[in-house]
Amino acid sequence: MRLERDRHSARDTLFGVVMFSVAALVMLTLAWVLYDIVRQGVDMWSASYLLDEPANAGRSGGIAPILVATLAILAVALAVALPLGVATAVWLVEFSGVQAGRVRLALDALAGVPSIVFGLFGSAFFGVFLGLGFSILSGGLTLACMALPLLIRTTEAGLAALPNDWRRGGAALGMSRTSLVVHVLLPAAAPAIAAGTMLGVGRATAETAALIFTSGYVDRMPGSLFDSGRSLAVHIYDLSMNVAGGDRAAYAAAGVLVVLIVSINLLATALGERWSRQLARA
Repeated sequence: MRLERDRHSARDTLFGVVMFSVAALVMLTLAWVLYDIVRQGVDMWSASYLLDEPANAGRSGGIAPILVATLAILAVALAVALPLGVATAVWLVEFSGVQAGRVRLALDALAGVPSIVFGLFGSAFFGVFLGLGFSILSGGLTLACMALPLLIRTTEAGLAALPNDWRRGGAALGMSRTSLVVHVLLPAAAPAIAAGTMLGVGRATAETAALIFTSGYVDRMPGSLFDSGRSLAVHIYDLSMNVAGGDRAAYAAAGVLVVLIVSINLLATALGERWSRQLARA
């Protein structure tokens, strides 16, 4: 018996060491990437870098039009994907029947579709069929299609994990199904919604291939959502692949992109926690 306990203890210790090593390796890799970005791009960071327009094919100047276009594309993507994704997840968990399995299969298939395919679809449907052309709106709608599978499945998992006693309690109190979803289940699933939003935003913000075909390459300040606009990811790709001597500027833009993604993730997490606290007080 004692020998068996020692064997189990040794296995647990080995498993803990392996898990710690993997976590440390991931953190070190992230730290290495961030250090490399900061080391090679920090000398370009300044207030004027964020407020000026690009010059000399992006080698100098700033990224103001590119930053505005990126935020506009993300705003369009979130404005479309968030309500559609949450509504679909609610339907799958609370209202669907036998059709749910087919919808989940379609979502899982969409989540694995390469981004270049989404770009071709966005160009053909939003750009040509709907007549949006190369525009911020076309790019944002394409990114919304890319973010939807992750957002729906993550929100669905959060809703499905909630205790059924809450649903039975709401029914016993005479709450309608809609009121129960809006006032109880969705606030409780706020962390899952925030996680899905972060995953979707992370994929959308770093996207390059899909936006080349939809939002375009133009680095001028966009005047409306129907204007073409270059995202930060496309700008980084262009500087590193097509512009001789653009590596330094590419690293600087990559640093801004990382800060933007982290800021959006922190904001989504804070909103999710606030929503959960409001539910706890209610």
